[in-house]
Amino acid sequence: MIRAHILGLLGRLEHLGNRLPHPTALFVWFSLAMLLISWLLSLLAVSATHPVTGDLVPVNNLLSASGIHRILTETVSNFTQFAPVGTVLIAMLGLGLAERSGLLGALLQRLVRLSRGYGLSALVVFAGVMSSLAADAGYVVLIPLAGLVFAAAGRHPLAGMAAAFAGVSGGYSANLMIGPIDAILAGISTEAARLVTPGTEVSVLTNYYFIVVSTLLITLLATLVTEKITLPALPAWPATDPAGNATGALQPTPAEPAKARHQANEKAGLRNAGLVFGLCLLLLAWGLIPESGILRDPATGSITRSPLLRGIVTVIALVAALCGLAFGFTRGRYRGRGQVIKDLEDTFATMASYLVLMFFAAQFVSYFAWSNIGLVLAVKGANGLQSLDLSPVLLLTVFIVMAAGINLLVGSASAKWSLLAPVFIPMFMLLDIAPEQVQAAYRVGDSSTNIITPLMPYFGVVVAYMQRYRPELGVGTIMALMLPYSLVFLLGWGLVFAVWIGSGWPLGPAS
Repeated sequence: MIRAHILGLLGRLEHLGNRLPHPTALFVWFSLAMLLISWLLSLLAVSATHPVTGDLVPVNNLLSASGIHRILTETVSNFTQFAPVGTVLIAMLGLGLAERSGLLGALLQRLVRLSRGYGLSALVVFAGVMSSLAADAGYVVLIPLAGLVFAAAGRHPLAGMAAAFAGVSGGYSANLMIGPIDAILAGISTEAARLVTPGTEVSVLTNYYFIVVSTLLITLLATLVTEKITLPALPAWPATDPAGNATGALQPTPAEPAKARHQANEKAGLRNAGLVFGLCLLLLAWGLIPESGILRDPATGSITRSPLLRGIVTVIALVAALCGLAFGFTRGRYRGRGQVIKDLEDTFATMASYLVLMFFAAQFVSYFAWSNIGLVLAVKGANGLQSLDLSPVLLLTVFIVMAAGINLLVGSASAKWSLLAPVFIPMFMLLDIAPEQVQAAYRVGDSSTNIITPLMPYFGVVVAYMQRYRPELGVGTIMALMLPYSLVFLLGWGLVFAVWIGSGWPLGPAS
């Protein structure tokens, strides 16, 4: 009965969400709306008093002569200087080589084949969380692979795919390493924080401690849900081999020599990639550990403000590219330079939709900043919240729930943060709540409901994968399968965040 009510609610949310335009189209309409709203609020002489300087902050009319001139002359720079664009493209150059060379797929396969029982579930979830370093690699490689591995272990493949989906998408904002999502969120947060304090920079490392702990937490929570809820709810499944054949069935022998050569080449590729990775770590340690290390801050010798940490995205891209090249050359994929260039071009080709989205998002963010609407809303909103006399922990908890709800209708993490950050980061800053705390709260809310919204771009892909094992399976079935993960993430992750903020612990080395 309860499940029927929940599925009914989710069905209504799905129907409502399907009526929304594409995220890119949303930013087109938001940009146009911002022009009209700025004109209307300017006509009404809406303003606020800056709580720091005491200056009057009016809403600027973007349809005035000066506003139109600014739009015409700064459209290009709005896009080229938009913080998330360059960092993500650079990161994807390196990670794209690591993915297309086959390195990431091989690593994920080795990782999920290491254990059985609880250990198998934990490894699948952990691999899913870590796969966010390579954008869509987890969706494309790990989720179907997890189904095969669970089936080989005599466990229902849908449970393995659900665990992988929970890690890949529900744990999207967690990781042990800094990845593209950190660069995207930090870039948008920086732009939003500068609405209040020009020159503010939100580092990509600002949530690092929190996402490391979150990785372990998501792995634990999703493993428990898989073992205690998902698997008991599914029927028994006969053990199969990794190819999907029942265990004990006679296998054709002609493919065995080719399979053996493939495994030997893959093993050699992983070994060489590991050697390159180890060499990179040694070089980084050589430049960072000595007090006069070349990668430390040349003025102060600091590690926190070192060129290494400020250029961490470039470092990740370079290391990933070198490891991918080592794997690809060993496997024979990169016998000449042509294939390397093609893989780089194919990686950028997959970023086309992201670039279009970021172009219009950049215009909206710029219009929002020029109009002063964000600052006026922040001042008035901060005054209203201050009058409620709520604690920072409670305010951020409410924000987590709100972000989780919005995520059911707008699936793109960067698109939502581009909308929310210019309003809520300045608002919370004026209440002495740091941008990194607001960003961390958003990560919890956004990730927790990724796995139950059909508007998430890869939701349909997951449906197709699961229908291999249950052809009649539909969207509602997957929502019911993933709902326990979503609720446990929201409650458990939110509680850890509240304790973290309430205890005053730093969220990262650059907090």
